[in-house]
Amino acid sequence: MDDEKKRVFQEDDFVLIQKDKRVTDTKLETKPTTFFRDALRRFRKNKASVAGSYILGVLILLTIFVPLLSKANITTVRSAEAFLAPKLFEVGTGFWDGTRKYKRVVYDVENQIPALSEKYSNAAIRAALVKITVDPEPTMIDAANPYGEGGVVVLATDAAIDNKNALMSSKAAAFDTVKNYRLDVVFQEEDGVSDSQLGEYAVYLKSGEEEILLRDFSRDYSPLSVNLSDALRAAGLDSFRGQIVFEVKSATTGFQYILIESAVLSADESALNTEELAQISFTDATDFVNISDVSDLSYWSCTGRKGIHNSRIYYCDYTLDTYALVYGDADLVTYSASELNSWVEAGYCSYDYKVGPESFVKLTDDCPIDVVESQEVMGITKKLSSIAARGWGYKKMGYDKMPKFLFGTDVSGFDLFKRAFAGLRTSLILGLCTAIFCFCFGLVWGSVSGYFGGNVDIWMERFCEILGGVPWIVVMTICILHLGNNFFTFVLALCLTGWIGTASRTRTQFYRFKGREYVLASRTLGSSDARLIFKHILPNSLGTIVTSSVLMIPSGIFSEATLAYLNLGLQGRQSFGVMMSNNQPYLGVYPNLVIFPAVVMALMMISFNLFGNGLRDAINPALKGSE
Repeated sequence: MDDEKKRVFQEDDFVLIQKDKRVTDTKLETKPTTFFRDALRRFRKNKASVAGSYILGVLILLTIFVPLLSKANITTVRSAEAFLAPKLFEVGTGFWDGTRKYKRVVYDVENQIPALSEKYSNAAIRAALVKITVDPEPTMIDAANPYGEGGVVVLATDAAIDNKNALMSSKAAAFDTVKNYRLDVVFQEEDGVSDSQLGEYAVYLKSGEEEILLRDFSRDYSPLSVNLSDALRAAGLDSFRGQIVFEVKSATTGFQYILIESAVLSADESALNTEELAQISFTDATDFVNISDVSDLSYWSCTGRKGIHNSRIYYCDYTLDTYALVYGDADLVTYSASELNSWVEAGYCSYDYKVGPESFVKLTDDCPIDVVESQEVMGITKKLSSIAARGWGYKKMGYDKMPKFLFGTDVSGFDLFKRAFAGLRTSLILGLCTAIFCFCFGLVWGSVSGYFGGNVDIWMERFCEILGGVPWIVVMTICILHLGNNFFTFVLALCLTGWIGTASRTRTQFYRFKGREYVLASRTLGSSDARLIFKHILPNSLGTIVTSSVLMIPSGIFSEATLAYLNLGLQGRQSFGVMMSNNQPYLGVYPNLVIFPAVVMALMMISFNLFGNGLRDAINPALKGSE
C-alpha cells in the first residue's frame, strides 16, 4: 500500500463508550431447563395433543377399573336379560332411558297389545308399554297370520303342466234325511289374485267312489245354499257318511282358483253331531287357514294350493321400556318350600303355612316376593310343598335394585359396557406388548443397518424384504394353527413382522443424520459407534419414529379384531375383537351393540394419533427452545 494512502491512527480516534461503567456477564433471566421439561412445555402448548392424552388416559383408566369394580354379569348367559336398551336416564326423558321404539309391528287386537314373544305375559307387556299408536285402518295381506282376521280362502290348481284338478275336502261326517242338514257357502268374485284367474269348480258329497253333486262345474260364484237331507232323498238314500269336496278344474295355461269366504254345515238341534259339524265349518278364512295348517286340528285336506287373500291385520308403532319388561312386577311364580324357608331364616319375611298365604309378612326389601297368592301342602305329611307368589323380577334375579346398563346388553345378557372395556383391556395389553417389542427390536435393527451401511445394510434390508413379503395374515394363521389362538400366540405372530416398519423408518433417519457436522465432530473427538448411535443420531431421529410407533398399539387392537371376524380370535378370555364379531349380526336390529364399542375404538385410535403427533413435536431436538 502506498505511504500516502496509509492512515495513522491517533489516540483521539478511539472513544471509550462505557468508560465509567463496569462491564460484567449478564445474569440469565430464565431458569435453566432440561430436555424433558422443554419437551413437556412444548407438548402442553399443543391443545389437540393434550385433549387426546386426556381422553386416552380416561379410556385406559376405564379399562383398568370397570372390570374390577363393576358387578355386572359378563360370564353367565342370561337369555332373559338379552338385548336390553342402553340406559342412563329414567324413563320419560326420551333419550338413553332404556326404551326402544318399534315401527310396523303386528297388533294383537284381542289383547290390545303388540304381538311380542310368547315368553312375556300380556300383563308384563302392558306394564312395559310407554306409548302405542295403532293404525286406524287395517292392512290387507295375502298370508295367514295368527293375529289376522277375515279374508277369503283361495283354492287354486297346481302347476298347469300337471293337468290335475285341485281338491279341498272336509273331514267325513254323517248325514241323514231326518235332521235337516244344510251347507251354506259364500264365494267371492275377484280376478287377478296372485296373477291367476277364476276357474270352473264343482261342489259335491263324496264317500269312496260314490258322489252326490251339489253344484256342477261352472263359473257361478253366487252363494250356495243346499239342503243336504233333500239331496240325499233325491239320490234315493236315507243316510250318507262322506266329505264335502270343492274341486277346481285345471286349465291348459296358468292357474285357476276360487275364493271361498265361508262354508257352514248345520243341522237341527236334535242332531248328535252338531259339534263335529261346527269343527268342519268356517266363517273366518284366516282362522280356518291357521287352524288347518296345524296337523292335529286339520279338518280339511287339499291337493292343490290353499291360501288366504285379503286377510285384515293391524300394525302399530310403540315405545317399550325393556327394563320394566324384564325386571318389572313378575308374573305368578312357584317357589319351593326350601326357598321360602331360606328367606324366613335370613329375616327377609315371615310365613306360617298352617295359617296360609294371608300370614305372609315382608320384613325387608331383600325379600324377592311381595305377595303370596296360594300354597300347596303335601297330602301325607301335611307339610308345605310350594307357594305361588308375585314380586319384582329384578329381586328374583338377585339384584338389590333395578339395574341400569349404560351400553345395554348383548344376546347373552352380558353388560356391554363392562364387556367392552374388559375386552379392550385384553386387546390393549396385546397391542402394548407388541408395540414395546417391535419398537425396541426395530430401533436396534434399523440403527445398525442405517449407521453401518454397505454390505451390512444390504443383507439386513434383504432379510426385511423377504420377511415383509409374507402377508401378516398368513403368519398369524400359521401360528394359530400350530400354537392355538391364545394370548402368547397373538403376541408372537404380531411381533414376527411388526418391527419391520420401525426398522425401516429408523434406517431412513440414520441415513439422514449420520453425515451431519455434529456427528463428524464427535467422531473426530474419538466417540465410539455406540455413543454416536445412541447419543447423537438416535435422539434426533426419535420424533418421526415415536409417532409411528405409538400407532402400533391401536394397530395391534385392529389386527386382533380383524382375525376375530375370520373366526381366529382370542379364545378363553374377553376380547374386543371377538365381542365386535359376535355383535355384528345384530347391527340392523340392535345398533347399540356395535355403535358404542365402535365409538370407544374410534376414540382410542384418534387419541393415540393426537398423542403421537404431540409427542413427535415435543421430543424433536430441532425444536428445542422454540415456541
